[in-house]
Amino acid sequence: MTTIELRRLGLGDLADIERIERRSYVTPWSRSMFAGELAKPSSICLGAFAADDENGELAGYLIVSRYVDAWHVMNVATDPDHRGRGVATMLLERLFELTADDARRGYTLEVRVSNATAIALYERLGFESRGIRRGYYTDNREDALIMWKEPVARA
Repeated sequence: MTTIELRRLGLGDLADIERIERRSYVTPWSRSMFAGELAKPSSICLGAFAADDENGELAGYLIVSRYVDAWHVMNVATDPDHRGRGVATMLLERLFELTADDARRGYTLEVRVSNATAIALYERLGFESRGIRRGYYTDNREDALIMWKEPVARA
């Protein structure tokens, strides 16, 4: 089992982010889109790194933007070689920890209606379906499921 270390992403991680992005999505984000999010003070950009790998390989990442009433999960991906090991769950749970003092903002995201694995993950973490964005994805006009999670209350 790989030991995962979570930390904030920086511009030096862009090449690794792009590698995972291209392996994960039909219509990947551009380098400039990632750079823009990494530079925004209102974004939370987390990486999951293989701590027992001498190179500290990036296993997955999470890009979240802060809006007036929500934390918008913009992009989450796990390298195909690391899938099924809880990487995305760790990243999302860390997001909830980092934002637990923000009682005003819930969490939202869009996910392909066909992505049953991701939908199950989000539901397991407390997200609920709130609607559909028709034709949201540009590659095939697939609909997106809009999901929402209430703010996390610190115990």
